[in-house]
Amino acid sequence: MLKVVIVGYGEMFTNLIAGTLDSGCEIAGVLRKDTVKYHPLWRKIKDIINPSVEYNYIKSYSIPEIKARGVNTKEFKQALLKLNPDIILVGSWGEKISKEIYDFPKIAAINAHPSLLPKYRGPNPYFWTIRNQEQISGVTFHLIDKGLDTGAILAQEEIKIYPSDTGKSLKERTVLVARGVVCELLKALREDIIIPMTQREDKASYYSHPEDLELDFTRTAEENDALIRAIYPWSEAYFYHKDICLAVSSHQTEISENKTEFTGAGTIIETDYKNRTISVLCSDNKILKIQIHLYKKYDRPFTKFYIKRELSEGTILNFL
Repeated sequence: MLKVVIVGYGEMFTNLIAGTLDSGCEIAGVLRKDTVKYHPLWRKIKDIINPSVEYNYIKSYSIPEIKARGVNTKEFKQALLKLNPDIILVGSWGEKISKEIYDFPKIAAINAHPSLLPKYRGPNPYFWTIRNQEQISGVTFHLIDKGLDTGAILAQEEIKIYPSDTGKSLKERTVLVARGVVCELLKALREDIIIPMTQREDKASYYSHPEDLELDFTRTAEENDALIRAIYPWSEAYFYHKDICLAVSSHQTEISENKTEFTGAGTIIETDYKNRTISVLCSDNKILKIQIHLYKKYDRPFTKFYIKRELSEGTILNFL
């Protein structure tokens, strides 16, 4: 039976745990984000008062925890020496793992990355694949090396991106797929030899954290809609009317054909202050209907009043 140590947080972390249990492998220990983020005393208090999903999941299966403030610490190294794992699995983790750690397990240190590597290396591929209007994403299990998401590929599976997908919905499907893939991968590593596939650098792309969330109505309605859906639920897209910043408060939008006499991108076609919605003409002559609010929290109660007074049919946006 393979002994596995799992490092991570969030839904990817819990699904790696579930997939490892499905495979029949032993989970020798786990390191979760709260152990690294909080002082031990505060973490204990938090686990009692406001336990995380990860903590409840770990406790429900009586999985031993590793008490360390990071993957490259002396405490984590000592835990590995004691546990002597065959495999280290990583799913969603902010630290770059040192060579001393990824070389430690008997078989391999493996990372679960939510894209079809070598495309979309880096954090939050959920956002970038939707924003770039990709039709296919995926999950990749690869060896950890000195680079960022550059190690040889052990297993990979495609995931379709639907026109209605948000960052949230794509992530939810991806981690579920990861559960099945890691289960089969661990079975294969236990019973057979897997030949890692080197990533093609000529096909590689890297994207950093989500940025440039301002809507641009001189682009198409579909492009703006993709940005709104991609950033949900982590943040909000926004735009300006004069010097006032307004944010999109719902990822649910509507796109329709322009049947009005207006032709200029950024023109407001219709407003509904009661529902806090506006319809804006985009460069492809399509209308994007969005729900909005004033960006600053203390201004938000006045959103309806602002729409009624300042935004009307024919108003031009995106001009400071």
